[in-house]
Order: sequence, then structure tokens, then C-alpha cells
Amino acid sequence: MMTSTPDSCKDGDSNNDDVCGDVIEKLQITSAADNNDNINVSVCANCGKEGDDVNNICNKCKLVKYCNAACKKKHRHKHKKDCEEHLRLAAERAAKLHDEQLFKQPPPEEDCPICFLPLPSLEWGTRYKTCCGKMICSGCVYAPVYDNQGNKVDNKKCPFCRIPSPSTDEEIDERYKKRMLLNDPIAIYNQGNYYRDGRNGFSHDHVKALELYHRAAELGYYDAYVCIGASYNIGRGVEVDKMKAKHYYELAAMGGNEVARCNLGKIEANLGNFDRALKHFMIAVRGGWSGSLVVIKDMYSKGWATKEDYTKALQLYQTYLGEIKSPQRDEAAAADEEYRYY
Repeated sequence: MMTSTPDSCKDGDSNNDDVCGDVIEKLQITSAADNNDNINVSVCANCGKEGDDVNNICNKCKLVKYCNAACKKKHRHKHKKDCEEHLRLAAERAAKLHDEQLFKQPPPEEDCPICFLPLPSLEWGTRYKTCCGKMICSGCVYAPVYDNQGNKVDNKKCPFCRIPSPSTDEEIDERYKKRMLLNDPIAIYNQGNYYRDGRNGFSHDHVKALELYHRAAELGYYDAYVCIGASYNIGRGVEVDKMKAKHYYELAAMGGNEVARCNLGKIEANLGNFDRALKHFMIAVRGGWSGSLVVIKDMYSKGWATKEDYTKALQLYQTYLGEIKSPQRDEAAAADEEYRYY
């Protein structure tokens, strides 16, 4: 008896020193008496007073200081333009850095520990084993198991660790408990799915599911972020919050989750940001999400993407297939729809 692949959740600084006006925030003074150590002296932007008691900082830009609230208020009209410009530039820099991270090609899928081919992104293409905590491709799960002498052994054993597969739900639960005690993020994530769906003997508890998703994500399992995003998107266990939903989809996408990446593409397309949407869909296609290929074709038919864009998407998907296909996986997929991997 095999455990299933984790379910997907479906419905995903710069250091420029700006000088405000004619005020220098800190003055370095060096004296022989202090053994050439630097002393930071704060200067009031309004009256020019120096000293350690000049510590009333501008609440917005955090760049200038005042000796008291009265000086801050008096200087406000002079400082306002520079302060707003600094905030604008800071926001632009932050947005640029964020986009650089967001649209960077995510890390590739891990390899199957048996055949060493990249694991398929489609959930049916892998199986999680509670005995050893390994994700194994469908081809290696389906294939016969051999011992170290090359003899075929009972196919009901894990193809990686050779431990017999669990035969009862109770045994599965016990193995999950052990994996969770070891802080196995996939086991924690799967239990979150059980609470979300109310299956495998678990009650419907969206709050508990969300707690487990957060725990799995903090342990490095980025797929959990897409479920957190979905929860905020539809109000499952939390209040609806579209901004938080997008935030968690972004975290999942940067970690390599194609469902979250596709969701972000749809969000941008609905806003009319077709260039940004296309970037998301292209990355998702390169990661093996064929649904994004369909969307790009639709964008091309509506004039939101070019023929070259669609051609590139086809090439990216073919590259992905070339990396994950194998006769063993094809044989498994032909034998059982549950082993389909693309």
C-alpha cells in the first residue's frame, strides 16, 4: 500500500546614502585624545545643535535628526520635498529588487533518489514514502524491486529503503507521526491536507491545516506556501486577504511551485499587466506546468502575446519533457493513470 503524493492546493536593498537638503546626518570627528577612534556626532537638521541628545528622527525617511519635537515641526516644510523623494526612490529600488527575485528562474526539481532523473512537477508523477521520507518518481515506484544480488523481491517494499509498505491506516498514521517528530516538512504538509479535506480519519479543521502549512513552509517546503495563499484567497480558516494571498503565492513561486506561479500570472493578466503575466507563465512552462502553455496559446490568440512568445513556450516545455521522460516512467503511465507524469 503506497502513500500518495502531496496534494497541490488549487483555487500559488540598496545602500545608497541620500542627503536630505543641505543636512549631513552624521559627522565623523577624530582626535588623538581618543586614540584615533571615530565618534559619531548627531546634528539637528533645523538649528545645527550637536550632541548625543539629538535623537528625534524623522519618522518617514529615518535620515535626519532633531534635538526636539519643536525643531522637527519647524523644519518640516523644508524637509518634506526631500523626504518624499527619498521615499519614492527607496520604493522604486525595493520594487526592482523584489522583481529580480520574483522573476528569477527557480531552482530545478530534485532528482529521484533511484533513477537520478529530475522529479516531475505533476503531482501524479511522484510518491512520498513514509518509511524513509523520500519522494520517488512514479517510474521507480512502479518498476520491480531488486535486492543487492540482482534478484527480484516483493514489489510491496519501498524501492529506496526496502522496508515493507504499510498495510493498514493505523500503520500509515504511526509512520506519519514518526516523520513529523523528525520535522519532516512533507509529512507535516500532508497532514495539513488531511485536516483541510477531512480525510484519512482527520476532521475538517482549516485552522489546524493552516498551522501545519506554516510549519512545513518554515522548514523549507515551499509548496506549503501555495496552500497558505489559497487559504487567504478564498477565506479558508482566515479572513479573505488578497494581498496576503499574493504574498504567499510569490514565496511559493520563488521556491519553484508552478501552481503558485500560474496563479500569479492570472492575477497579473486580470489586472491587464500582460507582460508580467507572460513572464510568470513562461517560468511555469519551463517548470513543466502544461496549463500555462494553454494560457499562453490563448494569450497569443487574443493578441496579448506574440507568435514568438508561443513558440518559445513550446520549446521550453519540450526541453522540460526531454529532461524528465524515461521508458520506465512511460511504462508506468501506460499501465496506470495514477502514474501519469506529464
